[in-house]
Amino acid sequence: MSDTLKNEDKFGAVLFQVQEDLRQLKCSLENITINERGTTLDIQALDAAIGKTESSIRKHAEDYLKTVTKQLLVLPRIEDLEKNKQIPKWKPALESVPNARPQREDLPGPSSEEKHKSALTMRLLCNPAHPNNRAILHQKYGISIPNVHKRSTNTAKHHKIITGPVASLPAVEPKGRHSLAMPEEDMGTDTSLLHMSIQHKAASLHPREDAYSSKTGSKSRCHKQLKCETEPGSPCARIGSECTLLCTTKTPPPSTTSMSVEHKDMMQGSNDLIPKSSQNLPVHGPVNISKYPFTIIKGQINPMATDFCHFKQSFSLCWSSVVDALEALKKLLRDFAVPLAKVSGEILAEFGYGWDDGWRKAPVISLLSVLENWEEVSGLVLRPGQRYKGEGGIEAAAIHIQSSWRRYLARTAYLRRCRAKWAAGTIAISWLMYTQMCRVRRSLQARRFRQLENYRSRAQHLAANWKHIQSSKRTIIHIPSLGYSQSQRMNLRGFDILQNIQISRLCDIRDENVEVIYVCPRHLGDDILDYYTSLLKCDGATVEDDTGTAQATSVSVRRFIILTPEAVDYFPTRNMCLSTLLKYSPRTLKRIRNLIQGKQAYIVGGVAHVDDLAVADELGVPILAPEPAIVQLYSTKSGGRRIFAGAEVDVAPGQGDIYSLNQLHETLASLMTQNTDVQRWLFKMDSEHGGRGTAYCDACHLSCYNWALQECHRYGPELWNTEWIQESVMLRYLDEIPEWLARYAQPAKTSCYTNWACFVKTFLRQGGVVEAYPPSDSVTCLTVDLLLEPGGEVTMLSCGDQLHGSCQLEAIGSTVPQTSVHPETLQSICMRVGQACLQCLLVGYVSVDLATFMNRNTMEQKVWAIDLDLTYSDQLAMTQMLLMMTGGTLNCLTGCLEVPMPNKGKCCENQIAAKPPVVHRYAVLGSHLFHSNLSMLYHNVFFMVCKAHGIGFNMKRKQGTVFAVYESSERCRIGMIAVSEDLQGALVTFARNLSVIHQEISPSKMQGETNFKELIKEIEDVLQMTVQNKM
Repeated sequence: MSDTLKNEDKFGAVLFQVQEDLRQLKCSLENITINERGTTLDIQALDAAIGKTESSIRKHAEDYLKTVTKQLLVLPRIEDLEKNKQIPKWKPALESVPNARPQREDLPGPSSEEKHKSALTMRLLCNPAHPNNRAILHQKYGISIPNVHKRSTNTAKHHKIITGPVASLPAVEPKGRHSLAMPEEDMGTDTSLLHMSIQHKAASLHPREDAYSSKTGSKSRCHKQLKCETEPGSPCARIGSECTLLCTTKTPPPSTTSMSVEHKDMMQGSNDLIPKSSQNLPVHGPVNISKYPFTIIKGQINPMATDFCHFKQSFSLCWSSVVDALEALKKLLRDFAVPLAKVSGEILAEFGYGWDDGWRKAPVISLLSVLENWEEVSGLVLRPGQRYKGEGGIEAAAIHIQSSWRRYLARTAYLRRCRAKWAAGTIAISWLMYTQMCRVRRSLQARRFRQLENYRSRAQHLAANWKHIQSSKRTIIHIPSLGYSQSQRMNLRGFDILQNIQISRLCDIRDENVEVIYVCPRHLGDDILDYYTSLLKCDGATVEDDTGTAQATSVSVRRFIILTPEAVDYFPTRNMCLSTLLKYSPRTLKRIRNLIQGKQAYIVGGVAHVDDLAVADELGVPILAPEPAIVQLYSTKSGGRRIFAGAEVDVAPGQGDIYSLNQLHETLASLMTQNTDVQRWLFKMDSEHGGRGTAYCDACHLSCYNWALQECHRYGPELWNTEWIQESVMLRYLDEIPEWLARYAQPAKTSCYTNWACFVKTFLRQGGVVEAYPPSDSVTCLTVDLLLEPGGEVTMLSCGDQLHGSCQLEAIGSTVPQTSVHPETLQSICMRVGQACLQCLLVGYVSVDLATFMNRNTMEQKVWAIDLDLTYSDQLAMTQMLLMMTGGTLNCLTGCLEVPMPNKGKCCENQIAAKPPVVHRYAVLGSHLFHSNLSMLYHNVFFMVCKAHGIGFNMKRKQGTVFAVYESSERCRIGMIAVSEDLQGALVTFARNLSVIHQEISPSKMQGETNFKELIKEIEDVLQMTVQNKM
């Protein structure tokens, strides 16, 4: 067999040499010219003879290849055709091959007879156990095929490398290309590119596939790259030999038989052309050295240049595809004025073959890639402005300028339209929102107006039937709401506890005709419910918590109930007033409606809020309070001064409604000039309360104050009141007041406003009052609670002297009854203030703050009205608890707390029961007691500690101590009432209780934050004053 292979190689070389000779002879015929005589040679006949010879040689070469192909090759183990159908992967050396789709019309399919014969042949070939195949192999080659009983299901691994002749695959031209007429004399121009080394893999048998499955299967292999290796005489072989192109075609996958046969033929054909020494060598990558280089100078090609002629001659068969790419390259070089470009012919031909100029324009990068000096050319092409130096540069520049200008105009118009569209959308959305807000606002206004009308009609009914309601059974709905502004509510610490300080309103049930529904701003624990249940036992009360569980001390009587709105859980951190929370608690409102159904009821609120009207409208009951708008007008400091002015009572020198800094300075200078005896001036914000919005400044810090006093004494009281004398002093004050305020003015509570700058900014924004502090070393402030009945009467409910803590302008307690002002004088002042309030349509509960002191000049007592609160006060709530525990009455006309004492002896049945003796008691009330260490003790432990120290209330003697608890979570705030036979004893008891509690809950190293110490000091000062007054 080795001799056969040697002869085959020699015969193949001879055939190849004969073809080369015929081609050279055909080329030489073109150079023969006509002689001078005009005779013509019969070149066509000679060309025909050469063609016949070449065809004969080709035919013999094909017979030779068929004969060589029949030699025996060792096949790998036959695999299971059903399990292994994967087509072997071909990996050509070319990495980037143009994508060309085949034309199915160029490959005519076999006839029906050929298909049948081929199917029969394939069936026989695929059955190696057939007797005919065994006999043929045994006769010709002496090989006996073993019997195979069971096919292996595992994939076979190829361990052998099969080499043999390779038959060429027919190439398919790209779609859209016409077949080129390939003259036979141009075959085999360059054979060096056809020599390659291939390491063949073992081919696996595949099941037969029909034409349709092959067509559809080709889609999954559209990216497979095949190297075009063709046998001599085929069209693809001519293109490959002449153009040295690496062609990639997208063809349908062949059937099992065709794939194996074609692979075998390709291997045989390649072995005929490859030397023995070069087989089994790896395939090397493409070499950068071009075999067909030529030069383009300034975008032009010399057609007579040797290198270009050689290139054109070598690629004449595919010149139609090359010339398009070449023209595109020349135009690119002319457009960019490239002086010199060296072109690689092979790459240009490859690019031209894969580029279809009918579909798209060649990219610049791809065109530059065919150049050998592409780096220099690309740098020149990419240089800014280079395009306008080349061919048609002026027109290109003009086009670019015009297009840029048109783009600018279009872009500007587009942006203008976008802005207009955005503006239109914004305006439309804003308009829709505005109309929606107007609609909602109108709806709210209509609802609130309806609520206000309903409130007025119910208020008229309440005023007309007030006497009847007060004498009959009634239900009082207590809503201790603090309807401050949102900014004030958010700045208050423990706002829910502050609203629950008036839990002592429960003691209104001391009247047998009264039932109380108390709306609590937070959930109360069982300990607090149990405490108030036991506290109110004397009246046979029943307490019911917000869950509906009743703790009854009297089954037949249900006197009060505590409800907590469910909205408390929804808004835990918003510091919403209680009326608003109740408004958004439909279940609580429904329960209240069920409780008051068929009964006389009215609402007693706190600080008025607009949501009070909504709650009253939902419940259908009147409110014992004025309209919120009227309250807002007269509840300010300036509004209170207007009420006092209408009541014709003495007020502190001052002026209200100050909203600018110049007005403040001028007002203060005028007041200081007219009242030279006032040593301290107060600045009060209109909307603040409890000393939070108060600042003060002492006049002694003014450098001109002593000079002003001298001037006043020099002119005397009568002349001093004339304006021309006061003018010089006022101007002097006006010059020094700004600096005086900036340096010496300070807020009363630095926890709210740290300095004067912060205070005055808020003061001017809200408006406020400037008024004098009483010019005395001993000033007593007292609070009087009035009930402005809807029927037009004024009733004094409580009166007490104030007790202050760290801030002298904030009351945290009081002594009841008051002992600072004569009762008749006090009644006269209160009646006038009450009537002035009724004239301003103010009804309900009102609290009046007064200041009394001794005039230094006349040594007479003076009483100034200093503040007016249109709300239910904390003192009144604690007074209700005091009256509940003692069973007494507070007679403000006489200024006595009258408490009936139980009879010691028993009366006979026929004897008329004598009235119990009445004794006088004095009490100290503290509603704002704070100690941070109280949270360490639970309420039951706290009461046990107090009991151990003898702190408690004696029901028989009607004296002792009573506590008011507000909540069970933080437990830092409590209320306390100390009752004794005289004022001095009540003060001592109260101070002793504070001291004992402080010592019990405050270790030496943890004193905590408290106001106990300041209040004890205040009580000591009051005791000293009481002793001095007795002396």
